[in-house]
Amino acid sequence: MICIVDYKLGNLRSIFKAFEAINKKVIISQSETDITNASKLILPGVGSFYQGMQNLYNLNLFDLLKYEVLNKKKPILGICLGMQLFCKYGYEGGGCKGLSFVDAEVLQFNLKKEKLLHSGWDNISYAQESILFKDIKDCSDFYFVHSYYVKCNESIESSFCNYEFNFCASFEKDNIFATQFHPEKSQKLGLKLLENFANL
Repeated sequence: MICIVDYKLGNLRSIFKAFEAINKKVIISQSETDITNASKLILPGVGSFYQGMQNLYNLNLFDLLKYEVLNKKKPILGICLGMQLFCKYGYEGGGCKGLSFVDAEVLQFNLKKEKLLHSGWDNISYAQESILFKDIKDCSDFYFVHSYYVKCNESIESSFCNYEFNFCASFEKDNIFATQFHPEKSQKLGLKLLENFANL
């Protein structure tokens, strides 16, 4: 059973329906029992880094997720804000520490030509081989909506996208997977990526 972690931020129903579309058992929950018993976790998210971390603390999910992911090595997929919360520090909403699953920080785009919000379909390029992209061609299009990006301080980047400069579109470290784009909004290729994660 895959558990979509409900911390009151994110497009939970879209992700739920995406997994239903590929015939994978999935629940939405913030229950310690459900999260502990799940075989895999999804941390989605739409909103600010600071608010996301506050919600994790307020719902007593911070220590639980750290234990499940870092101690029990449970596979987890972070999507958009969920990806960013895996980092050590984020500046959106005032700035605060993240879950620190990876050595990375979350910065606002500093652009001269493009709009601050990177929104819509854009292609990604592979930085290294990743099981998430099995049977998905390099330079495929996925759906993005974000104005902050992840700057990795370790060699975990699995794909990148160009928006005036190359930024991290996904990363992978052991049992930790993350995408800045929204696979649940990325049609067939997004469903394939979610299937690859579910089949780990």
